[in-house]
Amino acid sequence: MDLVNHTWTQSFLLAGFTTTGALRPLAFLGTLCIYILTLAGNLFIIVLVQADSRLSTPMYFFISVLSFLELWYVSTTVPTLLHTLLHGCSPISPTLCFLQLYVFHSLGMTECYLLGVMALDRYLAICHPLHYNALMSRQVQLWLAGATWVAGFSAALVPASLTATLPFCLKEVAHYFCDLAPLMRLVCVDTGWHAQVHIAVIGIINACNLVLILGLYGGILRAVLKLPSAASRAKAFSTCASHITVVVLFFASAFIVYVGPPESRPEGTDKLIALVYTFLTPFLNPVIYTFRNKEVREAVRRVTQSIRAMMKRP
Repeated sequence: MDLVNHTWTQSFLLAGFTTTGALRPLAFLGTLCIYILTLAGNLFIIVLVQADSRLSTPMYFFISVLSFLELWYVSTTVPTLLHTLLHGCSPISPTLCFLQLYVFHSLGMTECYLLGVMALDRYLAICHPLHYNALMSRQVQLWLAGATWVAGFSAALVPASLTATLPFCLKEVAHYFCDLAPLMRLVCVDTGWHAQVHIAVIGIINACNLVLILGLYGGILRAVLKLPSAASRAKAFSTCASHITVVVLFFASAFIVYVGPPESRPEGTDKLIALVYTFLTPFLNPVIYTFRNKEVREAVRRVTQSIRAMMKRP
């Protein structure tokens, strides 16, 4: 018991990735550049959707909400990743550690719900085009977006609060941020029941949203195959391709890390997989969703022309 009480006066240590010599500054600078590009890309999407009236559609509204979420999501873990790359093993207080754990999983579950809402938006646009504007009004968009945040931050209370109440005997977290599996390895008592609760909560939420998304895309597929021309089918599929790509990246990595048995993965694998959904996906989202999109390229041209015209005015 004395050992348990003693651990709460200490800081956890984030081990991060093992880098030596010349690799350390290169890894730090590379990560920092990608982080800045991620922030810039997602901020660009938010500003562009607000600045161009032709992008005032439900699809781009939800994409801008996703970009806003990604700004916070990537900023929850990358600063500690940068610190460990620059300074090696880095201390973090228990309060900040559990706060990072809660915010990270809250944003992750919010994104999970948001991807389901975005699939619903595409389903209504393709399968019910005549009623789409009425079904997806501005009020409904705001309600759905708000509901994803409330649901995500509520669901994350369960795994975060359970983990924070456990007694810890060790302090070195084998990760670059405070996550469930690395923290559970530091606990003094048996965590079998807690692990089952974590898997149940995160697994059920991910599975339900994934089933919803697959069901909606099944309906989209049936509707698209009934379209008369190949051009119309290609256009309909193109509006869904970006979303499907992000769904695959997000859910595949989430299920591997949080639903699969930890003992089935080699040590250190969690950190590498975590880079996919905490770092790579937020970086790729602006490219996947918008920069390859013709409507967005035209919106960039219109906004650029408007700025140039304003600058030329006396």
